[in-house]
Amino acid sequence: MKIMKTVKLTVFGVWFLTVVGCGAILMLLFNAMNQPSIPRTIAVRGECLTTAPRDKTAITLRVTTLDKSAARSMKMATAQVAKITEFVKTLDDAEMQTTQFNSYEKTEWNHEKQKSVSMGIETTIAVEVSAKNVETIETILNEFAGNENVFSENLRMYTSAEVLKPIMERCLGVAVENARVRANALAAGDNRRAGRMLSVSYETNTSNTSMYKNIAPRMMALGAVAESAALDTGGSLVSKDTDVSVSVSATFEIR
Repeated sequence: MKIMKTVKLTVFGVWFLTVVGCGAILMLLFNAMNQPSIPRTIAVRGECLTTAPRDKTAITLRVTTLDKSAARSMKMATAQVAKITEFVKTLDDAEMQTTQFNSYEKTEWNHEKQKSVSMGIETTIAVEVSAKNVETIETILNEFAGNENVFSENLRMYTSAEVLKPIMERCLGVAVENARVRANALAAGDNRRAGRMLSVSYETNTSNTSMYKNIAPRMMALGAVAESAALDTGGSLVSKDTDVSVSVSATFEIR
């Protein structure tokens, strides 16, 4: 009887281990079948170079006043800016925004007394005026350049966001397509091609602002024209377009 029981237990143990082993193998096969396959990929870069027209001109008008009284200093500065604001409102093409407003005690070193002495309270208010027509900026300069406490600076041409945005977006698409062409060229060596794009990042760069110190012969007091612009025979400003570059880093699946 003991021998029979032992045999039965042994057979049961073998059967049990066989079932467990088969279950483990099936589980491994099931997991292997459900394990997502890692696709073969290729990473490349794509570029796009283009230009965008500079459609706006801007000038900064800086009002600076100095007085022993802080209240009078600020009052004189704000009064002058108010004149500029009212004049700009009469021009349909002009836009204006304040870019600087500060008031502080101005000191100067006195060599006789060997110490810094107060010169008064200096108030500075700077406004940027922009327009699509260069003539509008010239009108503003003719009105205020040379006025007491008013200084003109930072004359420049640039591409507005409205004009730049669609050009940048088209260039981005070209850069992505350029990356796909490169991926296909590399994959062709293995008789494959680029499939879906798995990831992409991009960088953009523009030479959007050209600085000028002069835009017409009758404004020669402002200085000379920068290298990126020139005056034609009629005295008008001729500017180079904005350089636009887009670079993408893309990863494609290889099929």
